[in-house]
Amino acid sequence: MKFLIDANISWRICKSLQAYVAECIHVDYCKLRVPAKDFEIWEFAKTHNYIIITNYEDFINLSTLYGFPPKIVVLKLGNQNNQNIESTLVKYFKDIEIMSDSNDTGILEIVRKM
Repeated sequence: MKFLIDANISWRICKSLQAYVAECIHVDYCKLRVPAKDFEIWEFAKTHNYIIITNYEDFINLSTLYGFPPKIVVLKLGNQNNQNIESTLVKYFKDIEIMSDSNDTGILEIVRKM
């Protein structure tokens, strides 16, 4: 699996997540312009086989319009620090892996429990 971290999440989490995935890059450090538009991120992820990790639901709309790939993980965690985002992704890694391997699912929403 390869993760493409959206601009709304810090690039700093990429290094620690690389222990779990083949590759993890941030949109600000790939071949896209900064700031990249959602559709550009979508196309880049699709072309290069990345799973988009984001806080925004905008990619759900793109998935509704165009289907998948790319696959998307939407973090609905509220305002969280990098360590909490990293630990949440690690905690749900198996679910992300199942979604990644599925032919029927393209979106995984991870919601913070109150």
